[in-house]
Amino acid sequence: MAGGNAIRGTRVGAGPMGEAERGEAAPRHRVGYWCTQGHETLVAFAFDAEVPELWDCPRCGLPAGQDQAAPPPAPRTEPYKTHLAYVRERRSDADGDALLEEALAKLRARRGA
Repeated sequence: MAGGNAIRGTRVGAGPMGEAERGEAAPRHRVGYWCTQGHETLVAFAFDAEVPELWDCPRCGLPAGQDQAAPPPAPRTEPYKTHLAYVRERRSDADGDALLEEALAKLRARRGA
């Protein structure tokens, strides 16, 4: 049994992989992104890669843009709606009253009242 401090998956004399074993890295340039909180994020892209307009800030999660003076606004979060709120969007109070009266009439007829 090997000692508890041995590194698994390596062999004696193994060194770090160098450029010769991995190949050359593509030439890169760094692009800065800023969010509304003022966080700066530097992202490295290959020269031939398409640079996105927006990037998610890794600190706060807000969208970040390339213009430091005018970062993109935070997305508007919609409040949670209950089932009743959705029903009220589809029907007016008069429609609701009519449906309630119809349901009560059916109940009364079934009970024989």
